[in-house]
Amino acid sequence: MGNYRGYIGTYTKGESEGLYSFSLDTDKGEIRDVRLAAVLDNPTYLTISDDNQNLYSVIKKGETGGAVAFSIDQNTGALKALNDRASNGAAPCHISVDQKKQYVLTANYHKAEVVLYPLNPEDGRLKDPSSIVKLEGSGPNPKRQESAHTHFAGWTPDEKYVVVVDLGMDAIVTYRVKAGKLEEASRLLVKPGSGPRHIAFHPNEKYAYVMTELSGEIIVLDYNAETGKLLPKQYAQTLPTHFSGYNDGSAIHLTTDGRFVYCANRGHNSIAAFRVDEGSGQLTLIEHTPTEGDWPRDFVLDPSERFLVAANQNSGNLVLFSRDVESGRLTLRQEDVRVPDPVCVKFLHI
Repeated sequence: MGNYRGYIGTYTKGESEGLYSFSLDTDKGEIRDVRLAAVLDNPTYLTISDDNQNLYSVIKKGETGGAVAFSIDQNTGALKALNDRASNGAAPCHISVDQKKQYVLTANYHKAEVVLYPLNPEDGRLKDPSSIVKLEGSGPNPKRQESAHTHFAGWTPDEKYVVVVDLGMDAIVTYRVKAGKLEEASRLLVKPGSGPRHIAFHPNEKYAYVMTELSGEIIVLDYNAETGKLLPKQYAQTLPTHFSGYNDGSAIHLTTDGRFVYCANRGHNSIAAFRVDEGSGQLTLIEHTPTEGDWPRDFVLDPSERFLVAANQNSGNLVLFSRDVESGRLTLRQEDVRVPDPVCVKFLHI
């Protein structure tokens, strides 16, 4: 093991100045060297290219919002802004980059838009959008689902399809990319009022897992890699049966061996761990682990997957857990790492 570099996206409505970086010492089991990496307005979500050459973040620029591209210094981890692209209206809430570094995708919650940006192959700069899709629809929750609210846009594991998750219309939509344009391939409507937020795919590419924000569930789906279609087979509750307080589901991630799924509960303030059935992909709850703070907006497994870092937005702290790779259980290691308004955490790839 060793040292792994990570980056943190934040809200800048308080003390935060933008993007931050940190180091995880896996030998000592501690996070250190938290420092400002780039001054930006509301860089709430970020993604890193597979070759570690570029970091992409959502941004707010005055009355506009969009995406910004950085190069990453391979020795120091320092970020250098390359360029940005923005349009009128609210900033996106999610961003991703494909493995071949041909495109960046953003999802805009407020505008219900998915934007596809081609990339300059020489340095990873953003080009003007080649496709913009606006989703339309609603759900039964009048406060949260009065219109479409696109919360995630990424790729299926084979990158044959783009997959979009919309909280407002309880939908998961897949698209083909043809000549730089997004063309709808399939659409799944899930349980009304569940409010799907993020999706993660099993490494065998047969299953997918959707975290719902409003109902606090993980939807287990069969995935057809040929057609791009998704079919639900289980709704697994992420909260204890005795919990009756307010809660919003947030992030979801799988281990690379496909044996465990983790998700975060904001309100209950916990990480829920599940075991994956090898034959069916269905989930069995292992435990709930308190996040030692308020409103765990995101979390990430480190590259060794022996640690998990949770980001508590309202209490402004990162929390480090060690992870038993056989049982999937988490053990608290560090809880007092101060970061203002953290929203997203990502590590460089190995």
